[in-house]
Amino acid sequence: MSFIPNRVEDSVRNLLFAGTLTMPEEKLYYVYILPSRSRAIYIGITGFLMARVLRHRAGEGGGFTRKYRIHRLVYYEVFHSVAAAIARETEIKKWRREKKVALIVKKNPTWEDLAAEWGRPAVMRVQDKAGSSPPLRAGSE
Repeated sequence: MSFIPNRVEDSVRNLLFAGTLTMPEEKLYYVYILPSRSRAIYIGITGFLMARVLRHRAGEGGGFTRKYRIHRLVYYEVFHSVAAAIARETEIKKWRREKKVALIVKKNPTWEDLAAEWGRPAVMRVQDKAGSSPPLRAGSE
């Protein structure tokens, strides 16, 4: 005898509870701004911000960003819809330079590289806790 659930919600809830069905992860999209030291401003869109910025830094971002050495992330916005992200990117690209600069300054007045630490080796630190074992000393193995 087979069991046929009365409601779709019940079957989905049962599958989720059993661990056989997972909810899809939410996809995010980013509109980002990278400036150069020579005052050029690049505006882009991506679904993977960290990977995209690291590609720009490696010189793999495209001809414009490679030519002007554009790789500092100074601004980004997050979107749940690719259509909204594309619309925002298109809107910002049409702006005059002064308006783009004002947008950056509003969120990041010092134009700090928001991705300065991305791509560097992570350093792991261990703190001593009360009641933990003492550290090993040379010759005490």
